[in-house]
Amino acid sequence: MKEIAGHLPGLSADEVHWHTLSFNHRGESLEVCVPQLDDAQIKALATRIRTNARAYLQQLSVAQIMGIIDEAVARLLDRHHPLRIKAEKLLPIVTGYDAEMVRLGLTGYLKTFRQPQLKRFLAEDFADAQMLDDFQPRPKGGFARAFGPQLLMHIWAGNVPGLPLWSLICGLLVKAGTIGKLPGNEPLMASWFAQLLAEIDPNLGECIAVVWWKGGDAQTELTWLRQPDALVAYGGNSTLAAIQQRLPVTTRFLPHGHKISFGMVARSALNVRQGAELARRVAYDVMRYDQAGCYSPQMLFVERGGKVSPDEFASYIAHELAALAHKHPRRPLASEEINSIAAWRNGEEIRALGGDRTLYGEAADDWAVVSVDHAEPLSPAALGRTLKVVCVDALEEVVDLVAPQRHFLQTAGVAAAPQALFGISALLGQVGVTRIAAFGNMTSPEAGWHHDGRFSLLDLVTITEIEQGAEATAERYAPYAE
Repeated sequence: MKEIAGHLPGLSADEVHWHTLSFNHRGESLEVCVPQLDDAQIKALATRIRTNARAYLQQLSVAQIMGIIDEAVARLLDRHHPLRIKAEKLLPIVTGYDAEMVRLGLTGYLKTFRQPQLKRFLAEDFADAQMLDDFQPRPKGGFARAFGPQLLMHIWAGNVPGLPLWSLICGLLVKAGTIGKLPGNEPLMASWFAQLLAEIDPNLGECIAVVWWKGGDAQTELTWLRQPDALVAYGGNSTLAAIQQRLPVTTRFLPHGHKISFGMVARSALNVRQGAELARRVAYDVMRYDQAGCYSPQMLFVERGGKVSPDEFASYIAHELAALAHKHPRRPLASEEINSIAAWRNGEEIRALGGDRTLYGEAADDWAVVSVDHAEPLSPAALGRTLKVVCVDALEEVVDLVAPQRHFLQTAGVAAAPQALFGISALLGQVGVTRIAAFGNMTSPEAGWHHDGRFSLLDLVTITEIEQGAEATAERYAPYAE
């Protein structure tokens, strides 16, 4: 099978050099052709997107843009639509993830971008979203309007299917001309979404480009990095640092690098009735996309003193992960991933000889859980459905155990009574945690989520103000002035 990725307004396929990415999964093969542009094509495409966005996209109202996005998302939610059928068939081949996991994940993720949810994006970041359409009065006096960048570039990651849609849609909501770089490990969803938008509104399609270039191609990357007014980039910290060094100093840079997430369970949540259900939700968060998301838990801190002990709770999670492995098998692992998990298991097995921990799961299993009967600082797991469950005497201890990772903290799943939830959340916020979630929802951020504690839309715009004095002075020059 062969699929053409990318979206290139103003360029025909014959003008472009195509690079082939090959994917294989469970006996099925797929070739995805991605576009590689030369310097002249890069500059011409960037100019075209910038010009088209100024002439069309920036003249649309936010309500009109939301309507177009909503229509595209509705089609992708329709399991009878050709693109949805194609997504369910091809994404498992490209990503290696279980087909049912992909199907359910796509539906849940796409619902985040229906029109009611898009209104939440706007409401979270703007007291008055009409600022994106026209000058609006400000409480201090005068008027203000928000303007997105004329050209916004995205460098996307593909660790989770469809992940690029988040920043692509945010860019459209602030009326930015968009160029997105496809991730080599999932180049399809962003391409399909751009093509679908162009089908619904051809003029809007002229304001979006989806491209690709080979990592390490310094000259091509440098040409691309000189084009946008703002850049949103996802990836490893070393990669992001290298990008920042090559960006013009005037380009706004919004990086999203490595993060680590964890869970906390209070003794009040560990009774016999609730313990099994809570373990099921924790296991789901660990299983979903094999912990590839930055919001997936890698360590769980469990308070002693509940009706279910921390070690018993770890065994419950192990049981649930074993059941999920039959329903949603883990994707095939690369050799370095296999070696990482093996090294993690070997280290825990050696420590278990000291009698302070129990390792659940065999080496051949698609998961592993370690239960530790004393406090340990937060550390990354081996991913691929590996989890360490650590005993603590009180949840407040966890703050000091995670604080050394403050620059990498993101999501904390918390199961606790209301008063404890708010108290511990305040402490976690002080050490860098930016999202508190319920177990079972850790891998499904809500619409309008402030990614890494920042604004999805507000960080993209600049504000132009008409001061009260300028407005008052303008009255002198009105035709009715006396």
